[in-house]
Amino acid sequence: MAAPSVYAAINAVSAELAKAGIAKSHVNQADDYKYRSIDDLLDRLAPLLANHKLCVVPRVVERELVERRDEGQRLLFHVALKVAFTLTSVEDGSSHMIEAYGEALDPSDKATPKAMSAAYKSAMIQAFCIPLAGSEDPDRASPRASARTHIAEPVQGWEQWARDIEDIIGVCESEAAIDLVQERNRELLVALSRERQELYRELGECFATRRDTLQKRCTAAPKPKQRSSAKASAEAPRAFEREAEHA
Repeated sequence: MAAPSVYAAINAVSAELAKAGIAKSHVNQADDYKYRSIDDLLDRLAPLLANHKLCVVPRVVERELVERRDEGQRLLFHVALKVAFTLTSVEDGSSHMIEAYGEALDPSDKATPKAMSAAYKSAMIQAFCIPLAGSEDPDRASPRASARTHIAEPVQGWEQWARDIEDIIGVCESEAAIDLVQERNRELLVALSRERQELYRELGECFATRRDTLQKRCTAAPKPKQRSSAKASAEAPRAFEREAEHA
């Protein structure tokens, strides 16, 4: 029994690509390494796929979008895709599906196309065993996201944690005490600003309100009366006389 035509087509494409492969003719200036561009791959692969009557149809299975910041605090969009590619032979309609992942960072609307290119390159290089396989990047640029340490959500959850912090703030009797609360919870406060922005704003208002209350209390507190220098000078000899009498 003959094997499905899709596997014969995959084998034929692999055999032709194995002769010369696809050279890494581009250089990523940011990270200083050579790579094969998506155009290099398409230029070589397209005529071979047509020749051997093999279709490649992509389908996005999963997509995740996260906003990040680069080292200059510029907004970046990070997209991670899981893509299924169905290779189908025109000869008998037989098909084989493969999956690959692609990730990309971009400050505009190109993160998803870049991630698609990365997934396509990864899938085709592995499916057809293209020589010179290595770490691939879909573009010459490499936006750098700032290092971020993941802080786990408190055991009691963000809502209850924020309420607990509000209770602590409410009993602080000085601005120094408030500063201490902020310092000891700085990492969780930063994590809260990313995960729950509305809750973070509410907590910020609580800090500000308590500081304002303490400042007003200090302003309204009566100042201790000072004795006039003339009166103090008049009383000094009398006090001295009394001490002399007891001596």
